[in-house]
Amino acid sequence: MKLGIVGLPNVGKSTLFNAITKAGAEVANYPFCTIEPNVGIVTVPDERITKLHEIYNSKRTIYATIEFSDIAGLVKGASQGEGLGNKFLGHIRDVAAIVHVVRCFDDDNIVHVSGKIDPVSDIETINTELILADMEVVEKRLQKSEKLSQHDKSLVREVEALKKIYDFLGEGKSARAMDLDEEEELVMNDLNLLSYKPIIYVANVGEDDAADDMQNDYVDAVREFAASEGAEAIAVCAEIEQEISDLPDDEKADYLDAMGIAESGLDKLVKASYKLLDLISFLTAGEDECRAWTIKKGTKAPQAAGKIHTDFERGFIRAQTISYDKFMECGGSMAAAKEKGLVRDEGKEYVVQDGDIITFMFNV
Repeated sequence: MKLGIVGLPNVGKSTLFNAITKAGAEVANYPFCTIEPNVGIVTVPDERITKLHEIYNSKRTIYATIEFSDIAGLVKGASQGEGLGNKFLGHIRDVAAIVHVVRCFDDDNIVHVSGKIDPVSDIETINTELILADMEVVEKRLQKSEKLSQHDKSLVREVEALKKIYDFLGEGKSARAMDLDEEEELVMNDLNLLSYKPIIYVANVGEDDAADDMQNDYVDAVREFAASEGAEAIAVCAEIEQEISDLPDDEKADYLDAMGIAESGLDKLVKASYKLLDLISFLTAGEDECRAWTIKKGTKAPQAAGKIHTDFERGFIRAQTISYDKFMECGGSMAAAKEKGLVRDEGKEYVVQDGDIITFMFNV
């Protein structure tokens, strides 16, 4: 899973990126500090895998990962190439979802590109650039499809869908906010529009607002805007995330607790990302390896097996499975779980659930 971190210059993007990835991206108080995207791979915290490792003393323990790409600060006019905008917009096309960092704190020592703190205006500035870039893509596709539809009537429905999408974007609305029928959704998915990508708005607050659920008027405005799009919104303090990034886990927990913060920004971001992209994890466990595998919610057992190896899906026979919680209720003993009849044999139609511990049976 690849997420792209975007935002106006000087909103805390690179600070947050460095904190959660420890990748050492340059941070500076001037626009376009980030030219090429910095990339960092983050391990998804999962205490279930940690516990399974302790039980099996496995030789290898592999957590799920997320790839974060810190994309340069966009500015007004990016869709026309301002601030190297075309290049930066191209980087966004490569990600599965967008993490839009929005400044929600006052600090006279940190320059704001527009000279004032207005998170909704900041969001709209970037969304407008994404929408304008998308309109150009849709217009080109529409012109081509209209010509072809004169000889191929099967494209008439596509032309109608493209016109509907173009008109919606022309109202200044992101494509993700559209209500689509099945055929329109097929057209939309084929366009790979920037404003259709799933998005998480990250309200970056100052240390003074880090406790008490990180609430202030700026954050409230961001949450309200996100709700209007059906998008996710979380609040973090990038400065605190930077301060705790190098601490051991136990010290990190103590620090957050002392600040009145229930969970780290990384934990919030991971949960929001999985929810946004409709992802879950199933688990495999044994002496050789304990591992979390990320799949789409609703994935059936053979396709989940295929995540491990294509031969597993091709030769799938059945899946022996037990939920992590049931397994732990049996003291972390698979033998005890089988004795109690809690390990199930599931077939090709079984829909894998989050936290399932699975052993796949297959023909070679």
